[in-house]
Amino acid sequence: MNNNIINFFREAKAELKKVNWPTKNQTINYTLIVIGISLAVAIFLGGLDYFFGYLLKTFIIN
Repeated sequence: MNNNIINFFREAKAELKKVNWPTKNQTINYTLIVIGISLAVAIFLGGLDYFFGYLLKTFIIN
C-alpha cells in the first residue's frame, strides 16, 4: 500500500516536470483577456436586464 502511494507521487512529480508552463507574460495576457471578456459579458447582461426591466415597467405594469 505504501509503495503504491509513494509511486503515485513520484510519477505525478515526473509528469509535472514535463508540463509546458506558460510564461509570466502569457499568464498576465490570458488573465487580462478573461477579465475583459467577463466585464464585457457583465455589461451586456446588465444592459439586457435594464432594457427588459424598462419594458416590463413601461408596457406591462403601467
